[in-house]
Order: sequence, then C-alpha cells, then structure tokens
Amino acid sequence: MKIGIVANMLQDKPLKEALEYYRSLGIEAAEIGCGGYPGKAHSDPENLLANRWELKKFKETIEDSGLCISAFACHGNPVHPDQELATAYHRDMCDAVRLAGEMGVDTITCFSGCPGDRPGAKFPNWVTCAWPEDYQKILDYQWNEVLIPYWSKFTGFARMYGVTKIALELHPGFMVYNTDTLLRLRRAAGPSIGANFDPSHLLWQGMEPAVVIRELGEAVYHVHAKDVKIDKWNTARNGVLDTRHYSDEGNRSWIFRTVGYGNDMAYWKEIFSALRLAGYDGAVSIEHEDSLMDRLEGLEKAVGVLKECIIREGRTEMWWA
Repeated sequence: MKIGIVANMLQDKPLKEALEYYRSLGIEAAEIGCGGYPGKAHSDPENLLANRWELKKFKETIEDSGLCISAFACHGNPVHPDQELATAYHRDMCDAVRLAGEMGVDTITCFSGCPGDRPGAKFPNWVTCAWPEDYQKILDYQWNEVLIPYWSKFTGFARMYGVTKIALELHPGFMVYNTDTLLRLRRAAGPSIGANFDPSHLLWQGMEPAVVIRELGEAVYHVHAKDVKIDKWNTARNGVLDTRHYSDEGNRSWIFRTVGYGNDMAYWKEIFSALRLAGYDGAVSIEHEDSLMDRLEGLEKAVGVLKECIIREGRTEMWWA
C-alpha cells in the first residue's frame, strides 16, 4: 500500500507546490480533484483536454513530483432532481473519465448521488427509515427508475476510456451509504462499481470498518484515511443522526478528526490488516477535515500514524510453518 493524499487540501496552492510539499512528508500518491465538490483548482479537465500543451505540462508536473495519481475525484450528485445541477455534475464526471483515460488512470472516486422523491422534485430525498409506506415507494422510484439506469449507462461509458473502477464513497445523504447499498448497485450495474472505502462515515453509523472490508472484498477500489470521534454524551442524548453544523464541535454527536485523534493505532492496524486480507494494495488517501487542528499540523500527524500502521511491503514466505 502507498500513503496518499486528497490533494485539494492545498487547493489554494499551485499543483506543483502542493505536490512538492506532499512528497516532502513521504506521501507517494495523489487523488486529484477535477470537478464536483472537490473543485478544479489543480485539474480542469475541460481545459486540459482541449489544450494539448496544457495537458503536456500537467503530465510533466505529475511526473516531476515523483507521485503517482491514485484516482481522479469528481464527487457530486449526477442524479440530482434539479436537472441543471445534475447535468453539471454529470459533465464533470464524464470529463474526469476522459482525463483519466488520457493519463492512464483506471479509477475515479465519486458519490452515487441521491434523486428526489418523484419526477419533478426540486431537492434530493434521502430515506432513512422503512415506514410509513411512502418511503418504500420513494426508494423504489429512486433505485429502479433513476439510480440503476444511470449507473448502468455510465459504467459502459467509463469502460470505453479504460476507467474500470468507479469507487463510490459510502456516504450518508446519498443512495450508496453502507455495505448493502454498495453491493446492491454493484449487482445491478456491474463490477465497475466498487467502494472508495472511508471508515469515518461508517463508524458513526454503527458499522465496524474491518467487517465492511471483509464483506466488500475485491470491491474495495480505493481507500480514504479519515478519522471520526464519537462524543458518547451527545450521542447518548441525541443519537448519531446530527444536522448541526460541523463547526458546532461541542454539541455534535461526532466530528471528523485527523488520523489517530479519533481512534488509536490498534484501530487503524486492524483496518490495514483487513485490507491486506481483501487483497487491496493501492493508495490510502489522507482526507484531513479536522476542525480542531491546523491543516498542516493535522496532515503531518496523519502521515506519522500511517507510516506506523500501513502495510507497505508484500508478504513473505511462511518460513515458520
């Protein structure tokens, strides 16, 4: 495995400068934002694909940095009920696929998206309970009329450009948010659908990350290293579904932390061991969203934990057996 980074953490810096800093920390792979929520500060596919000279400079910047690209990130909501928004997110994803093809990268990271509750809806509707029966009707519409048709078509488009791994982040607020929903879409849309495994979004929902890895197995296509701290008092009072702003740290049921400040090294070692058992040997991208810590300090601490816990080398022969 390689230590990676969600590169838009330094989106206020030129790509060359950001990559040089990441390299100085021992980071080996970059997940480059190129649309949707990650933005296009480091990579604007529309410009790069239209300008061969700019594309050449982009390739040289990556090569000179000594880092590889683990994936292109284009997280958005391509099935948004607002068609103008859906079209913009879909266009970003298509451009990300085309750029990945030019760069010889077979993986993009993104969200599954969340439709509205009916044709003509204005906002997404994320269903979190089974009853009243209205919610089952909403889910039937969302899955069978919107989500599965969209991703079945998009995976075919992506394969034409050599993108065979569409790594969906299991994220509440979107249709794919846990083990079952990822596997359901994978069965329906094909093996191009896999997971961008981020344990932070699983833990506060009550899942055990290592168990999820074992269940997903070869469907783990990319990995994020992001920690979360569950506040046991606030959770005991209000549960884990929390709509307070992330800046209201003292009252939230959980907050994101830099790696090692939500869970100890034993937790992370268990995750990396489970990834090894599942056959994963790719990048582990640090995603630093800790509101209690300076971003550079938080990143440097996260790199230190990963250097201690990640399994870097291949297996050796069982000489003792």
